[in-house]
Amino acid sequence: MALFFDGEWFDSRLASVHLSRADLARALGLDDEAIAEVWKDQRELSARDVGLMAALLNAPAEDVARHAGISTPVPRGDSLPDIAKRLERVERMLEDIKSLLMRRHG
Repeated sequence: MALFFDGEWFDSRLASVHLSRADLARALGLDDEAIAEVWKDQRELSARDVGLMAALLNAPAEDVARHAGISTPVPRGDSLPDIAKRLERVERMLEDIKSLLMRRHG
């Protein structure tokens, strides 16, 4: 279950983008009863729900998750410097392979 669902924040965000709870329910594939359960902290949102809500509400997914009283895992990825280093290694390896091929067939 969500720890705390901030219904006022969600209602405010919905109003700011001219949507209703019913509109949100349809976008999430929920009926009126299910969306009411979300507002009453009786239905937890999935990561997919958070992503859709973020797009509809024009808000960061982290804000949606926080106001829904849940935490979504932040994907762990390589940082840009790590990616750049890996790319440099791959480019060096390709040059080495090219060099070897040129020597054998050159």
